[in-house]
Amino acid sequence: MSRMQDKYTGEVAPALMTKFGYKSVMQIPKLEKIVINIGLGEAKENAKALDSAVDDLMAITGQRPVITKAKKSVAAFKVREGMNIGCKVTLRGKKMYEFLDRLFSVALPRVRDFRGINPDSFDGRGNYSLGIKEQLIFPEIDYDKIDKIRGMDIIVVTTAKTDEEARELLTLMGAPFASR
Repeated sequence: MSRMQDKYTGEVAPALMTKFGYKSVMQIPKLEKIVINIGLGEAKENAKALDSAVDDLMAITGQRPVITKAKKSVAAFKVREGMNIGCKVTLRGKKMYEFLDRLFSVALPRVRDFRGINPDSFDGRGNYSLGIKEQLIFPEIDYDKIDKIRGMDIIVVTTAKTDEEARELLTLMGAPFASR
Protein backbone atom coordinates (compact mmCIF):
# COMPACT_ATOMS: atom_id res chain seq x y z
CA MET A 1 0.00 0.00 0.00
CA SER A 2 1.15 3.51 -0.72
CA ARG A 3 1.53 6.25 1.85
CA MET A 4 -1.70 7.93 0.68
CA GLN A 5 -3.70 4.70 0.97
CA ASP A 6 -2.41 4.20 4.51
CA LYS A 7 -3.34 7.79 5.33
CA TYR A 8 -6.85 7.27 3.94
CA THR A 9 -7.57 4.12 5.93
CA GLY A 10 -5.82 5.29 9.11
CA GLU A 11 -6.76 8.97 9.42
CA VAL A 12 -9.06 10.23 6.68
CA ALA A 13 -11.88 7.65 6.76
CA PRO A 14 -12.43 7.80 10.55
CA ALA A 15 -12.34 11.62 10.51
CA LEU A 16 -14.94 11.77 7.71
CA MET A 17 -17.11 9.22 9.52
CA THR A 18 -17.28 11.34 12.68
CA LYS A 19 -17.62 14.71 10.90
CA PHE A 20 -20.51 13.72 8.64
CA GLY A 21 -22.06 11.13 10.98
CA TYR A 22 -22.10 8.20 8.59
CA LYS A 23 -23.80 5.07 9.88
CA SER A 24 -21.82 2.67 7.68
CA VAL A 25 -18.22 2.61 6.45
CA MET A 26 -19.59 2.17 2.92
CA GLN A 27 -20.96 5.74 3.04
CA ILE A 28 -17.50 7.25 3.49
CA PRO A 29 -16.39 9.00 0.27
CA LYS A 30 -13.28 7.66 -1.42
CA LEU A 31 -11.24 8.36 -4.51
CA GLU A 32 -12.51 6.54 -7.57
CA LYS A 33 -10.06 7.60 -10.28
CA ILE A 34 -7.87 10.44 -11.55
CA VAL A 35 -8.00 11.42 -15.22
CA ILE A 36 -5.11 13.45 -16.68
CA ASN A 37 -5.80 14.97 -20.09
CA ILE A 38 -3.63 16.95 -22.52
CA GLY A 39 -5.47 18.62 -25.39
CA LEU A 40 -3.27 19.46 -28.37
CA GLY A 41 -4.51 22.00 -30.86
CA GLU A 42 -1.26 21.82 -32.83
CA ALA A 43 -1.50 18.02 -33.28
CA LYS A 44 -3.32 18.47 -36.60
CA GLU A 45 -0.25 20.17 -38.17
CA ASN A 46 2.53 18.60 -36.12
CA ALA A 47 2.33 14.84 -35.48
CA LYS A 48 5.52 14.94 -33.38
CA ALA A 49 3.75 17.16 -30.84
CA LEU A 50 1.38 14.32 -30.01
CA ASP A 51 4.28 11.87 -29.59
CA SER A 52 6.02 14.32 -27.27
CA ALA A 53 2.85 14.83 -25.18
CA VAL A 54 2.36 11.06 -24.94
CA ASP A 55 5.97 10.63 -23.74
CA ASP A 56 5.54 13.41 -21.14
CA LEU A 57 2.29 11.95 -19.82
CA MET A 58 3.81 8.48 -19.68
CA ALA A 59 6.78 9.81 -17.67
CA ILE A 60 4.50 11.64 -15.23
CA THR A 61 1.98 8.83 -14.64
CA GLY A 62 3.91 5.64 -15.36
CA GLN A 63 1.10 4.46 -17.63
CA ARG A 64 0.67 4.54 -21.42
CA PRO A 65 -1.80 7.27 -22.50
CA VAL A 66 -4.73 6.77 -24.83
CA ILE A 67 -4.87 9.00 -27.93
CA THR A 68 -8.11 11.00 -28.03
CA LYS A 69 -9.83 11.71 -31.33
CA ALA A 70 -12.23 14.47 -32.42
CA LYS A 71 -15.87 13.41 -32.14
CA LYS A 72 -17.15 16.05 -34.54
CA SER A 73 -15.79 18.08 -37.43
CA VAL A 74 -15.40 21.78 -36.62
CA ALA A 75 -14.54 23.93 -39.62
CA ALA A 76 -13.60 26.97 -37.51
CA PHE A 77 -10.85 24.96 -35.79
CA LYS A 78 -9.88 23.07 -38.97
CA VAL A 79 -10.64 19.79 -37.23
CA ARG A 80 -12.21 16.77 -38.94
CA GLU A 81 -13.95 13.91 -37.21
CA GLY A 82 -11.48 11.19 -36.18
CA MET A 83 -8.39 13.42 -36.05
CA ASN A 84 -5.95 12.90 -33.18
CA ILE A 85 -6.34 15.90 -30.86
CA GLY A 86 -4.88 14.86 -27.51
CA CYS A 87 -4.10 12.12 -25.03
CA LYS A 88 -5.36 11.05 -21.63
CA VAL A 89 -4.60 8.63 -18.81
CA THR A 90 -6.99 7.20 -16.23
CA LEU A 91 -5.31 6.22 -12.97
CA ARG A 92 -6.89 3.90 -10.43
CA GLY A 93 -5.71 2.03 -7.36
CA LYS A 94 -2.10 2.27 -6.21
CA LYS A 95 -0.93 4.44 -9.14
CA MET A 96 -3.75 6.92 -8.41
CA TYR A 97 -2.69 7.34 -4.78
CA GLU A 98 0.99 7.64 -5.70
CA PHE A 99 0.22 10.30 -8.33
CA LEU A 100 -1.94 12.28 -5.89
CA ASP A 101 0.83 12.15 -3.27
CA ARG A 102 3.41 13.43 -5.81
CA LEU A 103 1.00 16.12 -7.05
CA PHE A 104 0.24 17.52 -3.58
CA SER A 105 3.67 17.18 -1.98
CA VAL A 106 6.14 17.69 -4.85
CA ALA A 107 4.64 19.15 -8.04
CA LEU A 108 2.22 21.84 -6.83
CA PRO A 109 4.72 23.48 -4.44
CA ARG A 110 7.05 23.91 -7.46
CA VAL A 111 4.54 26.24 -9.16
CA ARG A 112 5.77 29.83 -9.15
CA ASP A 113 3.86 32.09 -6.70
CA PHE A 114 1.83 29.11 -5.47
CA ARG A 115 -0.78 30.09 -2.88
CA GLY A 116 -2.92 26.97 -3.02
CA ILE A 117 -5.38 25.37 -5.41
CA ASN A 118 -8.83 26.84 -6.02
CA PRO A 119 -11.30 25.49 -3.42
CA ASP A 120 -14.26 26.26 -5.72
CA SER A 121 -13.36 23.99 -8.67
CA PHE A 122 -15.85 21.27 -7.71
CA ASP A 123 -18.57 20.26 -10.16
CA GLY A 124 -21.52 19.94 -7.75
CA ARG A 125 -21.26 16.14 -7.58
CA GLY A 126 -18.05 15.79 -5.57
CA ASN A 127 -15.46 15.79 -8.39
CA TYR A 128 -12.54 18.21 -8.51
CA SER A 129 -10.89 19.69 -11.61
CA LEU A 130 -7.49 21.32 -11.74
CA GLY A 131 -5.66 22.90 -14.66
CA ILE A 132 -1.88 23.02 -14.81
CA LYS A 133 -0.16 25.46 -17.17
CA GLU A 134 3.13 23.60 -17.63
CA GLN A 135 4.33 20.02 -17.32
CA LEU A 136 7.69 21.17 -15.91
CA ILE A 137 6.41 21.15 -12.33
CA PHE A 138 6.70 17.36 -12.30
CA PRO A 139 10.22 16.19 -11.42
CA GLU A 140 9.99 13.32 -13.96
CA ILE A 141 10.11 15.80 -16.86
CA ASP A 142 13.62 16.76 -17.97
CA TYR A 143 13.73 20.48 -18.80
CA ASP A 144 16.29 20.02 -21.58
CA LYS A 145 14.28 17.35 -23.41
CA ILE A 146 10.95 19.18 -23.82
CA ASP A 147 10.06 20.78 -27.13
CA LYS A 148 7.16 22.93 -25.93
CA ILE A 149 5.51 23.81 -22.63
CA ARG A 150 2.10 22.15 -22.42
CA GLY A 151 -0.66 22.31 -19.88
CA MET A 152 -2.92 19.55 -18.66
CA ASP A 153 -6.22 19.00 -16.92
CA ILE A 154 -6.39 16.81 -13.83
CA ILE A 155 -9.80 15.56 -12.72
CA VAL A 156 -10.14 13.83 -9.35
CA VAL A 157 -13.31 11.69 -9.32
CA THR A 158 -14.66 10.78 -5.87
CA THR A 159 -17.67 8.85 -4.59
CA ALA A 160 -18.73 11.87 -2.51
CA LYS A 161 -22.32 13.05 -3.00
CA THR A 162 -21.66 16.74 -2.28
CA ASP A 163 -18.84 19.21 -2.84
CA GLU A 164 -18.47 19.72 0.92
CA GLU A 165 -17.76 16.00 1.46
CA ALA A 166 -15.28 15.93 -1.43
CA ARG A 167 -13.52 19.10 -0.23
CA GLU A 168 -13.12 17.61 3.25
CA LEU A 169 -11.84 14.32 1.75
CA LEU A 170 -9.21 16.09 -0.36
CA THR A 171 -8.24 18.42 2.51
CA LEU A 172 -7.62 15.44 4.78
CA MET A 173 -5.64 13.75 1.99
CA GLY A 174 -3.32 16.77 1.92
CA ALA A 175 -4.72 18.98 -0.87
CA PRO A 176 -3.22 22.49 -0.49
CA PHE A 177 -6.41 24.55 -0.92
CA ALA A 178 -6.02 28.33 -0.97
CA SER A 179 -7.59 30.17 1.95
CA ARG A 180 -10.66 32.20 1.10
